[in-house]
Amino acid sequence: MTLGYVRELGRVVPAAPASTRIFTTRKNMQIRPFLSSFLVSLLVAGAASAHAHGYTAGSIRIEHPWARATAPGQPSGGGFLKLTNAGEADKLIAVRADVSASTELHTMQMEGDIMRMRQVDAIAVPAGGEVELKPGGYHIMFVRLKAPLKEGASFPATLVFEKAGEVQVEFKVHAPGARGGEHGTHGMHH
Repeated sequence: MTLGYVRELGRVVPAAPASTRIFTTRKNMQIRPFLSSFLVSLLVAGAASAHAHGYTAGSIRIEHPWARATAPGQPSGGGFLKLTNAGEADKLIAVRADVSASTELHTMQMEGDIMRMRQVDAIAVPAGGEVELKPGGYHIMFVRLKAPLKEGASFPATLVFEKAGEVQVEFKVHAPGARGGEHGTHGMHH
């Protein structure tokens, strides 16, 4: 085995065998900070995605399904989430959940000075676009709740899309006056 010489940090030194030279050159020494930054960013991204809880159905990304906590005896509760579509136009056509006798898709609209809630057959998710189900706008109604929705709890539901099919998601229950957590949605009680 022949030992050569390498220029390291401005001086010429004998080269170490290849198996021991992993981080001995200036170029490789510059990799260390990059590698450290990369590992930290992976940890941060993993923590953020675990907090946001997202799901996918076909080309539709479902982000942060949540519901407001309800009071005992309250007959219905609202569900909210964000839909981002990377593909062709689709529609959310139904939701199934065991927490209520039935579920409905709703919208809120101003009629004169009065805000009215109306049931809709579907919620369009435009091609390459997004729609946010939030208080005061489109939302899911869990009708005839079997038990109150308790803050801190979660429950499963199945979203049904016209083209993307079905996907099971987990709704996390937030405080009664919640406005949408990290999504900054605007609040309105039902």
